[in-house]
Amino acid sequence: MSLFTRSRQQSDPAGGAAEPDDDAGGVGAGTDGGTAGAKPDSDAAAAASDDGAGAADPSGDTGTTEPDGGTATTTDPDDDTGATDPDAGTAAQEAGDDSEAPGAAKAGWFGWRRRYPRTARGVSVGTTVLAGALVLFALLVPNQMEKIEFASFVRIPAEGVLLAGLLLALPPRPRRVTAVVSGAFLGLLTILKFVDMGFYQILARPFDLVLDWILIENATDFLRETFGRTGQVLAVVGVIVLFVAVLVLTTLAVVRLTNLMVGHRSVAARTTLILGTAWITAMTLGVQIGSVPFATKGNAEFIGNRVDQVQAGLADARVFRKQAAVDAFAKTPPDQLLTGLRGKDVLFTFIESYGRVAIDDPAMAPQMDSVLKEGTSSLKAAGFESRSGWLQSPVTGAGSWLAHSTFLSGLWIKNQQRYRNLTTSDRMTLTNYFGKTKAWRTVGVVPGVRRAWPEGKYFGLDHIYDSEHLGYHGPYFSWTPVPDQFSMEAFQRLEHGKKDRQPIMAEIILASSHNPWSPIARMIDWEKLGDGSVFHQIKKEGTNPTEVWKDPEKVRTEYRKAIEYSIRSLTEWLERYGDEDTVLVFLGDHQPVPTVTAGDTGKDVPITIVAKDKKVLDRVADWGWTDGLKPAENAPRWGMDKFRDRFMTAYGPQG
Repeated sequence: MSLFTRSRQQSDPAGGAAEPDDDAGGVGAGTDGGTAGAKPDSDAAAAASDDGAGAADPSGDTGTTEPDGGTATTTDPDDDTGATDPDAGTAAQEAGDDSEAPGAAKAGWFGWRRRYPRTARGVSVGTTVLAGALVLFALLVPNQMEKIEFASFVRIPAEGVLLAGLLLALPPRPRRVTAVVSGAFLGLLTILKFVDMGFYQILARPFDLVLDWILIENATDFLRETFGRTGQVLAVVGVIVLFVAVLVLTTLAVVRLTNLMVGHRSVAARTTLILGTAWITAMTLGVQIGSVPFATKGNAEFIGNRVDQVQAGLADARVFRKQAAVDAFAKTPPDQLLTGLRGKDVLFTFIESYGRVAIDDPAMAPQMDSVLKEGTSSLKAAGFESRSGWLQSPVTGAGSWLAHSTFLSGLWIKNQQRYRNLTTSDRMTLTNYFGKTKAWRTVGVVPGVRRAWPEGKYFGLDHIYDSEHLGYHGPYFSWTPVPDQFSMEAFQRLEHGKKDRQPIMAEIILASSHNPWSPIARMIDWEKLGDGSVFHQIKKEGTNPTEVWKDPEKVRTEYRKAIEYSIRSLTEWLERYGDEDTVLVFLGDHQPVPTVTAGDTGKDVPITIVAKDKKVLDRVADWGWTDGLKPAENAPRWGMDKFRDRFMTAYGPQG
């Protein structure tokens, strides 16, 4: 028996008059005991005379016979099946069925309703109240956590009023089907809102019904890599149970409320009319509770936005193919590509989650300003100059590979569909063009990669060093497989420090500043790095992510420290190993999660070029970038997809 239904009322063991049933359509007076069942061949008067007097509802909506301790049978005039008490968990017998209704001998679980009628009444009323609260919650809950407030749940939803009117107007069988379908759809809508909440918390955008399914697999991988296999399984099982529960409970709740409305048709019709009038009035007058409109059609707008999103997603593949077909350098001969960098080691280095918030946020700015000024001064003392600006990333919060491919391909890779189409195409990336010249050995240092990465071949890298091939034997720092300082030292040992080698173009992805930023490594003497075993003790001294994530301010503090560590790892490496032929381009891939950005949805990331050779920086003098490692607030801001062509133009024959 469902929690959202109850069986027919049984006799009071003490005998006497039956309590009035608030949910029934009429009032019955009964005898001391016995059970009354509706018989197909008996009329209402005969049934009443056997066990007591039956009072008919003068409205004609229901006819009820309810002897004390007997069974209430309610007849809906538009229902050809007999009737259902709105509280009843079992249907009354249909015409032509001579059998007794199931549960007539015992009511509830093992007859508890008969033994405890007042408790049963309380459970019935309480369950109805919970059903109403659940439906109201599902209709009114926003899809963003920051929009959840008390005012959000004291509004009139247009969809609820319209659904109530429809259910009251429909015949019995279509009504039942509509109630079930509507409840299931409302449950799915609520689940989608929950998913949106998660996406807004991580990516600062809603879930895309066409393009984002692959990210669910990435999310489970992140859970496994961060919290282990057990944590991953528990989280996935918990989410599945929650979603199934929401779907089932909303369906049962709508069915129960539908039965209640039909049992009290006149009251339900009047209430629906009043609410509809109130909604129209409030919408016309623009009535608000705080900043929230009192009359809402949020679910209709939510569905409309989703339909538009699906249409845009389906059309996006065609749009992307047209964009990818345009490449200004596709026909440029190899000997005319990147001529301004011949003989140089060029390092494109991404710092995970290094976003504008790290520089502009008042709580982080003083410490970050100090680190960037210190880096600028120490590099200048070593003979290096630097220029900095801003790029707009296609993503925020997560999706680093989309930012990397946007930067390298010169196309706006904003979703997984575009990424797959790109990596299965013949579109040339910045790394491909370096390789096409045959003037550089191209390598990738990707310590965050822990499994097969077939897309790596697309980027045209001669050799890829993942987390298993850097010689690291220390601990993971939460998600991060290899600390940044060790990654840079490994690059020096494996590639940059070799003698009699050709120039190198390297794509390096530093991962220590990856969410959840706890614990994080710290800088140590470069001579003591060894095989990384020294980091075991450093990890023990670090913070506990479970404790850190209880407080957003602690999260922000640890994020800042992680960015500082990544920048120091890079600048100290350059001071230690860089020379006249070293050109470093480093940038953030995207902003961190909203917990750190405090709701800021901006997508700007810093980018910096560092070199000793003055001629290298002279070629980008007209870019207007800021001197030093810190871009000015008003420094030029480009889309990340614009960098490839501007860079290749600046360092081409005409640059």
